[in-house]
Amino acid sequence: MSDEADAVLLERVDDHIAVVTLNRPEKRHAVNGAVARRLDAIVKETEADPSVRVVVLTSSGGPTFCAGADLAEVAAGRAADLSTPDGGFGGFVESRRDKPWIVAVRGSALGGGLEFSLACDLRIVGENTVLGLPEVKRGLIAGAGGIYRLPRQIPRAIALEMIAVGEPVDAARAYALGLVNAVVPDGDVLRTALDYARKIAANAPLSVRESLKIARATQDVIEAESILAMQGALDLLMQSEDFKEGPRAFIEKRAPQWIGR
Repeated sequence: MSDEADAVLLERVDDHIAVVTLNRPEKRHAVNGAVARRLDAIVKETEADPSVRVVVLTSSGGPTFCAGADLAEVAAGRAADLSTPDGGFGGFVESRRDKPWIVAVRGSALGGGLEFSLACDLRIVGENTVLGLPEVKRGLIAGAGGIYRLPRQIPRAIALEMIAVGEPVDAARAYALGLVNAVVPDGDVLRTALDYARKIAANAPLSVRESLKIARATQDVIEAESILAMQGALDLLMQSEDFKEGPRAFIEKRAPQWIGR
């Protein structure tokens, strides 16, 4: 198996459920080019397979579900490799998907990890999970959908606080805010997500897909505009000195020195 195939695993559970597993535990499942390309291919494969009715996204273990962008890649000037033309960041957050995706989160889901979760339809998290968008602490922005999806999921004031302050919320608060569907013991996260998947898979697949298509369409026009605005902000930010300073300071384990340009 190639390194790229190892980065994200795909397996079948029962007859109609696919499980997709982020598999870079030594890097806290951070997104590099291999993850982005593999996820992009998996989305297309599962969409094209008529026997797949539901997909569950999870990670292979450790204290972090997904650390978001691999900042070592960003610091090395390879930020563009973390996205694909069809899928956006991670080959996933902007991908066209008609089938339901459920995310099973154990450990922290910060930055791109939360953005992956926001791009899914249902979210099951462990009781020790924390979720947040700390990008502003690194001189970045939550440019994989977090800055426009989070305010649609939870009260605006709380979303703006999470985006501007950069501090996470715990699982209990996330559930109270309506950000997640269920909070369960950490060891039960994947099992619970599969329980949800089996209930969905037992329904008429065309009914599920068409129902979700209409439900999602209520935000599609706004989302398209938001993606363009977000890309403009990213383009501006990527030309700044602070964009280079944040990841560099993180890698060097020091406080960043912001200059505001």
